[in-house]
Amino acid sequence: MRALVQRVAEARVEVDGEVVGAIGPGLCVLVGVTHSDDEAAAGKLASKVWGLRIFDDADGVMNQSAADAGGEVLVVSQFTLYGDTRKGRRPSWIDAARPEMAEPLVEAVVAELRSAGATVATGRFRADMQVSLVNDGPVTLLVEV
Repeated sequence: MRALVQRVAEARVEVDGEVVGAIGPGLCVLVGVTHSDDEAAAGKLASKVWGLRIFDDADGVMNQSAADAGGEVLVVSQFTLYGDTRKGRRPSWIDAARPEMAEPLVEAVVAELRSAGATVATGRFRADMQVSLVNDGPVTLLVEV
C-alpha cells in the first residue's frame, strides 16, 4: 500500500458539488492499493500514518503525530498512486488493485484509524472527486508499507 500524506490546515472532498468529507487541521491521506496488499498492510499503513511525527511541538520541532496534536484525517482512495510512468507518456495502471479488492482495504485503513482514536472523514470510492486542501508547511510524504 502507498499513501501520499499531506499535513493540512484544512481539506475537503466534493462529489457533484456536495461536500462528502471535510477536516480542519490534520492529514490529507491519499491511499493506493496494489495486488499484494491485505488487511495486515492496511493496519500497518494506518498505524504509520497516525504515528507520523510531522506536527510541531512547543519548540517548533516536528516531533508530534496527528494523535499527539489532535489532528483529523481525510482519507481518499487514489488508484493513480500506482500509475507506472517509466515507459512512454501514458501511465500504466496494471499495478493498481481492482476496485473490488481496493475498496475493502481502503475501508480497513479508515477503520484502523478510527479504532486508534482518529476523527476520520472520507471521499467516495469510485466517484469523480474534487479534493481541496491547504498544505501546511508544506509537508508532504510518500509512505509505503
